[in-house]
Amino acid sequence: MGGFSEEERKRLLKEAIKQLHTGASAQEIKERFKRVLEGVGPLEIAKIEQELIGEGISREEIQRLCDVHLEVFGEQLRGQQAEAAPGNPIGILREEHEALQKLSDRLSASAGEIQRAEDLGSVKGRIEDLRGIAADLLDAEKHYLREENVLFPLLEKHGITEPPAIMWMEHNQLREKKKKLKNLIENSEGMGFAEFKGQLVELAASLNDLLSSHIFKENNILFPAALRVVTDREWIDARREFDEIGYCCFTPGHLITGTIEVAEKPRSGERPMVEGVLEFETGSLSKEEVEAILNTLPLDITFVDKDDAVKYFNKAEKRVFVRTKAIIGRRVQLCHPQKSIHVVNKILDAFKRGERDVAEFWIQKEGRLIHIRYFAVRDGNGKYLGTMEVTQDITDLKGIEGERRLLDWEG
Repeated sequence: MGGFSEEERKRLLKEAIKQLHTGASAQEIKERFKRVLEGVGPLEIAKIEQELIGEGISREEIQRLCDVHLEVFGEQLRGQQAEAAPGNPIGILREEHEALQKLSDRLSASAGEIQRAEDLGSVKGRIEDLRGIAADLLDAEKHYLREENVLFPLLEKHGITEPPAIMWMEHNQLREKKKKLKNLIENSEGMGFAEFKGQLVELAASLNDLLSSHIFKENNILFPAALRVVTDREWIDARREFDEIGYCCFTPGHLITGTIEVAEKPRSGERPMVEGVLEFETGSLSKEEVEAILNTLPLDITFVDKDDAVKYFNKAEKRVFVRTKAIIGRRVQLCHPQKSIHVVNKILDAFKRGERDVAEFWIQKEGRLIHIRYFAVRDGNGKYLGTMEVTQDITDLKGIEGERRLLDWEG
């Protein structure tokens, strides 16, 4: 590596990035750090940017200057894209990137044609094309969700935390621009044509620049880093989770139907069973945690087993209906007035036969609106295990309007 030790090389690369942030040009840095830049890898850059954030440079500042970083490192990175096995999540994301870039290029071309037009009437067909492009760009949401909920957590488990956080910031910026594009197209007839095409050209250029930069960073830094640190076993699980989240209208069909080509090895490193801990498909909880979670829910829950016996109820802070331990083991029919038992049996029979999965009702109680739902509880094969009653006071929920987002919370 140019005669530098690993620590010296890292120190010099960090120095190069710091100088970029204090105003040095990309060309200056390339000349000044030519030797140390030779062979720099995506994982190295990811970790260095992460360390710089730890040292006080904000994510926003790193993201703002990412394009300058790529101008410096781009030549070294382009030739280092690791191959992803067929069916690997990275291969899917890369091909979706190609489709997204083509959509963005079509957007720019359409915006250019509209800019040259004299009036809206002469580009009606092009406006319809724009509607389709905007819809397909918005359909990329599952692409982002797969990255944010599968790929990024995998990288974080391997110590790569900040680069995914920066990419998530860019996802949100892209989401906003795509929404603006959709709204602009929908309102095209309600504004002056000159104003419309001016906004369209500006928005198309901005979206294309951000998307192109984002795709380059993920393809040449994030994805190669992931292919180096994520294990075969993790990729198999990741692909299953990709399939669960789903794909976009432009995802190539052969990728969706194909399976990941990695030998499924035995899990030698599985965690041993721990006494008092319940292992679920999506995590593990202690008995104490399970009970606390169920009692914290703002709902009354009662579970009746497959033989119609009351087996469990939670102790929510403000129960709607009284429940005592004396009902455990009691047949559910005995918990209802005689006049409604035939309805209870009708619901349970429909659940057991697989004809229905939900029954819901709502009543007024002491001036409050109470929502009561019964759910058939089934195992993974559809076998009936019992019925869950969920009761909720929805009086205050009915009054909610508008939005109150996480960032609005003041504590």
